[in-house]
Amino acid sequence: MSRAIAVLRPEPGNRVTAAAIEARGRRAIRLPLFDVRPVAWQIPAAEDFDALILTSANALRHGGPGLSTLHRLPVHAVGKATADAARRAGFDVAHVGEDGAAALLAEAEAAGIRRALHLAGRERTIAAGGIVGAVRTVYASEPRTPEALTGLAGSIALVQSARAAAWLAELVDAAGIDRGGIALVAVSAPAAAAAGGGWEQLVVPRTVSSEAMIAAAIALAD
Repeated sequence: MSRAIAVLRPEPGNRVTAAAIEARGRRAIRLPLFDVRPVAWQIPAAEDFDALILTSANALRHGGPGLSTLHRLPVHAVGKATADAARRAGFDVAHVGEDGAAALLAEAEAAGIRRALHLAGRERTIAAGGIVGAVRTVYASEPRTPEALTGLAGSIALVQSARAAAWLAELVDAAGIDRGGIALVAVSAPAAAAAGGGWEQLVVPRTVSSEAMIAAAIALAD
């Protein structure tokens, strides 16, 4: 019997990913590890920048109406989901990176970007400096302890950030669940490193996308 796949990302992405897993005939466990909320932010002048750096679709979901004043800025996004959310919000996407935030910045610089605006969460990996002229915090992710954590035992867990990986490891250890019975599919090498050791398996797909993570999880589940 195919193993269950645990979806740990916050809502509304959690239900979207879980539905995609179920559409492929597998069982999904919905265990969001964070609650995401908007943060009030000061909107800078778009003309002060030559691009918008986005690493999460949450920036689009929680940025509010002020986002429309930035539509003139081409978007450089990490992953297809973030790029799709930017297009739905009315932005033109200039580049989609598949290797994480650091690689995206290098690619944007190579493309001629010199002063970008980064819309981010409260906890983030990109700071102002280099081609990043300013960072604005537009949302915050608050850790939560989901019910039925024991459902993780024997599952394949999708880990979509380094912070989620560290929180998952802490929750599993606190609940006395054996890491050796859980396989992880991590979105990136930093996320894999943050999870620590002792897991049954730890796989990092070659591309940054929900589709690639789901495919890797199904391969492990079967």
